[in-house]
Amino acid sequence: MIVDGADWLERLLPAGVKLAQLRVKDLPPEALKREIMRSRDLCARAGATLIVNDHWREAIDLDCDFVHLGQEDLETADLAAIRRAHLRLGVSTHSHEELERALSVAPDYVALGPVFPTTLKKMPWAPQGHARVTEWKKRIGAIPLVAIGGLTVERAPEVYAAGADSIAVVSDVLSHARPESRVAEWLALS
Repeated sequence: MIVDGADWLERLLPAGVKLAQLRVKDLPPEALKREIMRSRDLCARAGATLIVNDHWREAIDLDCDFVHLGQEDLETADLAAIRRAHLRLGVSTHSHEELERALSVAPDYVALGPVFPTTLKKMPWAPQGHARVTEWKKRIGAIPLVAIGGLTVERAPEVYAAGADSIAVVSDVLSHARPESRVAEWLALS
């Protein structure tokens, strides 16, 4: 589950979410810090894992467990500092070159997307499809593969069958008329 703020975590953690990625953009430094701390604490109380998207410095400073970096973030992130802080690391990939780069930093998981068309954000990549999910899983072996982009409860079984170990969901839950009920549908798949 990917959320843009702790308010979503307050709603969805009680529904059973055990892994959440906090993707916040354009907050002033102090507000960002408060949002990450609140999210970290909510997840800790719920027995859930929090992944902090992009903000690796804050994840280190606030003693978080996990950080997710996009390819552009790999340019500026201090990977040695991330490792010294014992942060687990996830990396986004969209092409063969990006996969090679991700594997070179020994990630704890690799994300592939968008698997299907997505309206969440403008993507310069075409949808990857099932064949790419299968190819990525063969290439990365035991490293967990996370599929993202345009995923719904209805599409999930075929994506798992293609080789995804996990699915990152955004719009299918956050845009749903009853997000907590949609979370329950997702959790029933596992």
